[in-house]
Amino acid sequence: MEKGEKTKRKVMDAAVSLFNVKGYSGTSVRAIANKAGVNGALISYYFGNKQGLLEQLMIDFLEGYTSIVESNYRQLELVSAKSCLYTVVTELLKYQQKNHHLARFVHREVTLDSTLVRELMMTYLMKEKHFVKALVEAGIKKKEFRQLSCDFVVIQLRALLTMPYSQPQYIREVYHLQPNEDYFVQKYIKHIERWLSEFLYNDVEGSHAPKLNKVVLNN
Repeated sequence: MEKGEKTKRKVMDAAVSLFNVKGYSGTSVRAIANKAGVNGALISYYFGNKQGLLEQLMIDFLEGYTSIVESNYRQLELVSAKSCLYTVVTELLKYQQKNHHLARFVHREVTLDSTLVRELMMTYLMKEKHFVKALVEAGIKKKEFRQLSCDFVVIQLRALLTMPYSQPQYIREVYHLQPNEDYFVQKYIKHIERWLSEFLYNDVEGSHAPKLNKVVLNN
């Protein structure tokens, strides 16, 4: 990584850290520069202003998130819908784990009603919905998935995937689990797979899968 890219990354990491603690409005450009250990002029050079920095953070995260869904959907002709969906679930959880501070900030920020968020909704989040819904529809057509409302499947699945990273404090304080650690992701993937087996997947005969034992996350 070149020096300029390293400096840019330091600024972005510092901004995410401060935004998560003090909020976007409560964080100044000077505070970001001080935490990153750079001259404040560099923030203007790389991002224009604090709003530009915010946009870059959200776009970077959402581009990575949606590209996982899209790239796996493109493989659907080569693999089963179940396998494709499992890979999407696994990669999205690992992506959020790797970027857990940024994931928390972005998931929280998209709950706000702003021009930027509306624009992101119409691009990245609509794109995410399109490909996940298309994947579910393909699974139904192949008789791998049950005949369910695709929109509600997408909503429920997204909630399962994002909740540990949008509300990590809840997971830590109430369940004493660390969403940023490998063991949590490994167990949570199994939990979602069991949910999919009970709720979405068809068995060989075409009826929904039999009930499986409950998964206790902290065991």
